[in-house]
Amino acid sequence: MKRRTLGHWMAGVAALALCAGAILPAHAADEAPDVMIKRLSEETLGAIKSDPSVRSGDINKVMALVDSKIMPNVNFQRMTASAVGPAWRQATPEQQKRLQDEFKTLLVRTYSGALSQVNDQSITVKPLRASPEDKEVVVRTEVRGRGDPIQLEYRLEKTPGEGAGWKIYNLNVLGVWLVETYRSQFAQEINAKGVDGLIATLAERNKSNAKRG
Repeated sequence: MKRRTLGHWMAGVAALALCAGAILPAHAADEAPDVMIKRLSEETLGAIKSDPSVRSGDINKVMALVDSKIMPNVNFQRMTASAVGPAWRQATPEQQKRLQDEFKTLLVRTYSGALSQVNDQSITVKPLRASPEDKEVVVRTEVRGRGDPIQLEYRLEKTPGEGAGWKIYNLNVLGVWLVETYRSQFAQEINAKGVDGLIATLAERNKSNAKRG
């Protein structure tokens, strides 16, 4: 498998894990971040390998999987807010909800086709460089399969209160952070057409992707 193709596949697995992080049940709030990522990665890979319709990129099955689960391992609001940038704070609650919904759909539709590449890959979590008191950490992993290993990194934050535990809010595939990539795209739309213009553009892109699917 070519490196670019494997990178795209890994982004697909990671994006699905971010959006549907609860293919898996919630675990203990004191679960270490590197342990959580290892579990999340292995169980997500196992779920994809065992379901031919997900592997085939069946968008209805993938979307149903995403929509039917709570996202206990992801702070998706923070992901969306970071991707939208300063305009997020000026957006109404309804606009923020629309942005989250359309962004989630965009991620799932963009990467669902790459799930067909899942076969004999395995994931190794590298030693965590963090102190017990840290509230934000980066967990580095390596995906091994055919060809060169792929480096995949997760940014996580420790959240207090109900639903406490480590939550993913960004990921890096082949040296590119997902949130920052979308932030530059979204900023152009917001500058030209405002928040409603960005929502409309995302909705139109999702409709176009749906027709192609």
